[in-house]
Amino acid sequence: MAQILSYRANAAKCREDANSATLDNVRDRNLRAEAAWIAMAERQERVDEARAVREAAVKSTQDLT
Repeated sequence: MAQILSYRANAAKCREDANSATLDNVRDRNLRAEAAWIAMAERQERVDEARAVREAAVKSTQDLT
């Protein structure tokens, strides 16, 4: 969870930097970086959810035995 928060904080910082940029290439670079950080956060969320589902399934099969 902390990693996701870090990714989202980095994305927000990139957005701030993009909004304050005066050069188009700097703004575009920061927007690309923001998109990458958001993608990493979303991917980590999916991994965490899948792990929780797997762990719950294993636990439920262990409880049956």
